[in-house]
Amino acid sequence: MASSAPLVMRVVGSSIKIAQRAGKIIRDVMCRGDLGIVEKGKDDLQTEADRSAQRCIVASLSKMFPNITIIGEEGQSDLNVPDDWLITEPNAEFTEKHDCPGPLADLKESEIVIWVDPLDGTSEYTQGFLERVTVLIGIAVNERAVGGVIHQPYYKTDTGELGRTIWGLKGCGSGGMLPVPPPADRFMVTTTRSHSNTIVQSALDALTPDDVLRVGGAGYKVLQLLEGKAHAYVFASAGCKKWDTCAPEAILEANGGTLTDMLGRHYRYGKDACFPNSSGVLGTVAGISHETILSKIPETVKVAMNKM
Repeated sequence: MASSAPLVMRVVGSSIKIAQRAGKIIRDVMCRGDLGIVEKGKDDLQTEADRSAQRCIVASLSKMFPNITIIGEEGQSDLNVPDDWLITEPNAEFTEKHDCPGPLADLKESEIVIWVDPLDGTSEYTQGFLERVTVLIGIAVNERAVGGVIHQPYYKTDTGELGRTIWGLKGCGSGGMLPVPPPADRFMVTTTRSHSNTIVQSALDALTPDDVLRVGGAGYKVLQLLEGKAHAYVFASAGCKKWDTCAPEAILEANGGTLTDMLGRHYRYGKDACFPNSSGVLGTVAGISHETILSKIPETVKVAMNKM
């Protein structure tokens, strides 16, 4: 029974269903045509889809797990939501088919922090790059990312339906897609589309990639790693936040990859953590030496990252 599964399994299973519901809200807002765009800061947009998707996610998680700390990109949310936005039980297929990792079996709600990006890739959403849009729900225990869900609302399945949901839990595995190894005869890097600068470019130049993919959204970049389209995710800038990387880190590392800052340090995702990922992001797929990539990053870049 889903209700008797260990807490962390119920949280992941619930997050799968909640992310899917948030994805439908995102599509519904786009269909209505009025995105309700608000400029929060330079190159930092918010739409009605961001706001509504977060309300759905936070209200659903709060109702099921009232003592878990939930931190969302859009700040405090009105939790009075339509009934059809509320998810009230986990994905039974997940909780019944997967065993809980031993170290996570006896968690209390107070030990879990959930980081929510209701719409990662807002600029992509407003500009029509819809395949890059993701919903991110990351789960942290003892300040480390241990589990997460990435939902792509606009991913077209083989049957023509929209939506794909990828989950990962360290010690349990992952689901929703089969990872593909990147080509052995080329080295490809994914990086930011709209937040580049001289430091970002210096890090990229030092790695001498055969190809650089410039796209928006941390969730989408990590999916590119898992889809075999890139070997590394390189972002030598302070442009993303904890809610951008918690779920992607957990899913990537559940698949044997690694995600750290540009100095090789894992970010901490405790309830009192500062939001900015001030030292950048470096992700590598399974089979690629994270240490080797780090060793190629210029000292000037590392010094700049260490000061941010």
